[in-house]
Amino acid sequence: MMKQPNVIVFFTDQQRFDTTGVHGNPLGLTPNFDRIARAGTHLYNMFTCQPVCGPARSCLQTGQYATTTGCYRNGIPLPLESRTMAHYFKDAGYNTSYIGKWHLGSEDPVPVHERGGYEEWLGANLLEFVSDAYDAVLFNNDNNRVKFPGYRVDAQTDAAVRYIQKQQEMENPFFLFLSYLEPHHQNYSDNYPAPDGMEEMYASRWTPPDLAALGGTAHQHLGGYYGMVKRLDEALGRLLDALKSLNMLENTIILFTSDHGNHFKTRNGEYKRSCHESSIRVPTAIYGPGFMGGGQIRDLVSLVDLPPTLLDAVGIKVPSDMQGMSIVPLVYRRIADWPKEVLVQISESMIGRAIRTDRWKYCVVDPNTNGSERAGSDCYEEAFLYDLQADPYELNNLIGLETFNSVTAELRARLQARMVEIGETLPKIVPAQSRAPGQRSVTITEMKHHDWPKHGAATDKI
Repeated sequence: MMKQPNVIVFFTDQQRFDTTGVHGNPLGLTPNFDRIARAGTHLYNMFTCQPVCGPARSCLQTGQYATTTGCYRNGIPLPLESRTMAHYFKDAGYNTSYIGKWHLGSEDPVPVHERGGYEEWLGANLLEFVSDAYDAVLFNNDNNRVKFPGYRVDAQTDAAVRYIQKQQEMENPFFLFLSYLEPHHQNYSDNYPAPDGMEEMYASRWTPPDLAALGGTAHQHLGGYYGMVKRLDEALGRLLDALKSLNMLENTIILFTSDHGNHFKTRNGEYKRSCHESSIRVPTAIYGPGFMGGGQIRDLVSLVDLPPTLLDAVGIKVPSDMQGMSIVPLVYRRIADWPKEVLVQISESMIGRAIRTDRWKYCVVDPNTNGSERAGSDCYEEAFLYDLQADPYELNNLIGLETFNSVTAELRARLQARMVEIGETLPKIVPAQSRAPGQRSVTITEMKHHDWPKHGAATDKI
């Protein structure tokens, strides 16, 4: 009798959805991701619920929004009473392991009680600070510093393959959370260090339309960024090869996703923390038992939906306090009332809230409060409205145009309803100042652009 499926989360950091071939990237960076997306289930419209590293990770570990976990900004450890996927899998008889970047602890090395219940540990809280591209350093179960040979992605993948091989003859299934830093920038140099020779391969090759229009730092960083993405995809291929060679592939669920995207300093003074697609849309596919032949799902899915999905997929009861929804019914086309929007909470750069529907992006912010000091606000002002059908690269902000007053009113009500649904207080939202067609919108964010370094000074580098 076949045991319960093993589960692997292949988690990248700051990866744009359009780095992948199935999302139109022409450079051939992700043949392995594209393969599992086509053969398994591709979540075409997948969004983070918090475009900041630590908060997004708290959501993915718990299935709760960042205002519920309390980790609404970087630097807040996951509360010790929080129940993570590791706890639920362990209770169901799984061996649990974490390899890589954690970003939910108070220090490095991460104390045992701050590891979210994972039994086997080879990690670092802030991997970007304790290691470098060719200086791969992690801390083991006993919090001893271990330096691994090779490029950092390869070093972590080597460790993952060793763990999988060790689990081959084990009676119990395993749950492995494999968390890479790449393609996040290396903080001290504000650069994207690809494996030697790869940056040159991809420099000046293809620029996504939003970055081509807006500039930012794309021209200097995309080559390295793409090289990192390429090596991550090779790591995914190695993992698939290892599972296949060990006769474990057909009984292993693999989830590939990322915490948030990257807008290369086009929307604010750094790389994320905005409502735009470049910040919030991430590549996601699920491969393995229960997900093969699931096709391309176009429904809007949130990062917070992934924990209940994985539990549901292996027959573990989804806890009532998880705020996401399992997508398993979507895979089998057994649900007709899936939510028509995703909610995004934004912190640090600002206190903001946004919803994304099939057609519209609507965002409100509190311009008077430091986004690192409070999780939410009682009063917001309208800042962004985009028609994603007419303007998929979000270059024309429609907020305040009288033509769209009815659309804005509907989205305002939908945003407020979603906020209340997840436990936030019903906020006041001040409508944007009306303007005539052709009159440029000056958003709160633009007016406050000089505040970006001040509001993000302690966190932008994380």
